[in-house]
Amino acid sequence: MIRRATPDDGPEVSRVFVAARDEMPYLPRIEDQHRPLLGGWFIERAQIWLAEDDGAVVGFSGIEDEELTHLYVDPAAQNRGVGSELLEHAKTVRPERLELWVFQANDGARRFYERHGFRLVEQTDGSGNMEKEPDARYEWTSAG
Repeated sequence: MIRRATPDDGPEVSRVFVAARDEMPYLPRIEDQHRPLLGGWFIERAQIWLAEDDGAVVGFSGIEDEELTHLYVDPAAQNRGVGSELLEHAKTVRPERLELWVFQANDGARRFYERHGFRLVEQTDGSGNMEKEPDARYEWTSAG
């Protein structure tokens, strides 16, 4: 089931985000004092959609304007279609166009987005992102 997040969902969004990010060794570790606050910050800044399995949050996506700002799945729930379900839902929220940024080192995510019709439109050296890691911008349009 996918539903819109509320402020009360902040701790669960934080939990999923931190668990997924901790699986990305090329990124700096999130500081302990920020970890429990991130979900609330995300919910304040974008539309956050939750994927639930038996009432438990297993993933989330974020949409701001035409940008997919987040798509994270709890590592224990990965490879079960949760990410695909969240991405397809995002396309219904923004049926004309979506863009996103992904770290170049995240080969699995890049393949995932390409399988779902996103095309690479730009690569950068990472100087414009918080982590200072090379990234790539992808775009999806309903026109293909």
